[in-house]
Amino acid sequence: MRTRLVGGLASILVTIPLLAGSAYAMGENTGPADTVPTCKNGSVWDKNKKKCVPKTSALDDDSIYETGRSLAKLGRYGEAITILSLANNKADPRILNYLGYSHRKQGRVQVGVGYYREALRQDPNYTLVREYLGEAQLQLGNVAAAREQLGEIEKRCGKACPEYTELSGEIAAHVKG
Repeated sequence: MRTRLVGGLASILVTIPLLAGSAYAMGENTGPADTVPTCKNGSVWDKNKKKCVPKTSALDDDSIYETGRSLAKLGRYGEAITILSLANNKADPRILNYLGYSHRKQGRVQVGVGYYREALRQDPNYTLVREYLGEAQLQLGNVAAAREQLGEIEKRCGKACPEYTELSGEIAAHVKG
């Protein structure tokens, strides 16, 4: 089954267009380093090898993460969950974050919160997770918990960082109704 999923991953890696604007909106780095090159002839991009490799090659967690994140940003949450679940390091906070994000966006907010909490257990300073956890708390109607995450973001990167700005705006919009 893993072989079939990796084969499916290969076709996804080949066809995903990354949108720099979406990356910025998601609080991630943008620019040339944030794109996955398109390969020909059924090959996939291997970040570690920095080249196209046959789709039967084992993919590293960084490539799985980048593909899963890209799918999530494109709104393809089910596919993102499938791909991110292939990661060897199930405790990678980046993987956990986008599993949480994808589940939350599919309406499974509590499942998403569980992934976010585990990501924070692994890396309490991961402010993007804190932003998404705050957004999840707003979906659950818990403004106080969202503000708590906002305070944690402020402690780590101040009021000027994108995660603070985004969550602050989400809280204000939620309170305003």
